[in-house]
Amino acid sequence: MAPYWSEDWGNPSSRQHRLGLTASAAVNLARRHIADALAVTPQQLVFTSGATEANNLALLGHARARGSGHLISVATEHHAVLDPLQQLQREGFSVTLLTPGPEGLITPEQLRQAITPETQLVSVMAANNEIGVLQPLTALAAVCRDHGVTLHSDAAQAFGHIPLEPDAMGVDLMSLSAHKLYGPKGVGALVIRDGIALQPLQWGGGQEAGLRAGTLPTALIVGFAAAVRLAMQDREQRQQELSALRDQLWADVQHKIPGVRLNGALAPRLAHNLNITLPGVSGSRLQRALKPQLNCSSGSACSNGAPSHVLQALGRTRAEAEASLRLSLGRDTTSDDIHQAVIAIGDAVAAVQS
Repeated sequence: MAPYWSEDWGNPSSRQHRLGLTASAAVNLARRHIADALAVTPQQLVFTSGATEANNLALLGHARARGSGHLISVATEHHAVLDPLQQLQREGFSVTLLTPGPEGLITPEQLRQAITPETQLVSVMAANNEIGVLQPLTALAAVCRDHGVTLHSDAAQAFGHIPLEPDAMGVDLMSLSAHKLYGPKGVGALVIRDGIALQPLQWGGGQEAGLRAGTLPTALIVGFAAAVRLAMQDREQRQQELSALRDQLWADVQHKIPGVRLNGALAPRLAHNLNITLPGVSGSRLQRALKPQLNCSSGSACSNGAPSHVLQALGRTRAEAEASLRLSLGRDTTSDDIHQAVIAIGDAVAAVQS
């Protein structure tokens, strides 16, 4: 990324001079690398500021282009999906939120029963950001195709961690974020199947085929593509290693803390995610006790401290949701880190309970 902050600082839309051409070439190459990783054409990729903007462009853009109708999503979606749907409700669209089963998953039959003749758009995230469960996207896409309904998926948590090929899966719109796979914050993309109607959310210089006006951040886009290449190189090996560490964490926590509960299905699930509810403890006191030793959270980074709506949709009480921990593993996580985390959690629970 470094050259595009300094000597190669040109605007990729200004192709009348060398600096602009250099930046444009870098963006085009990055677009191709990301598209290849998804088995789509580069023209299907629209760069955004992240998955939140991509979700808004997909949901608001497609619904408004269609004009009216019924939208379906899931109660455990990220607020970057739920809040745009609320806005569309204010604009006159009807919205149905499916309640997942106790393990956090919805079924194709559940979706089929919710579809009406007015349904125009379904939005189901690939991997949940809090409990890590993987929805059966390909099967859900088949239901949508049978009814002529557009399918959008927020794949921010999944891209770079599990295989994703939106065209082959039947997903019409897919939102991506660079920083969820070690890329820079502030850049993402929307993958758009050919022929899907979208109305832009902003107007200006006509960049990104008129769908997303604004000067492209060359350095961030280059960093996004570099992160994608690195993620694809070791994806399978990394998932095997993280899955083993995650299972070690879950087994050791169960041994250390009787009565601990898993939130969401253990499979299918992201290899680097574990979400647990700890019995009989105050969530706020637990967080304070853990803060000096462990970087963990009780919910989404975007929840402003509110109890997790995801866990409450799964049937957890407000108190149980507050006494839950989302634990994420990463490239640098070791078996020793797992051991230290289990000790820290066990000690914190004992201190709070006493």
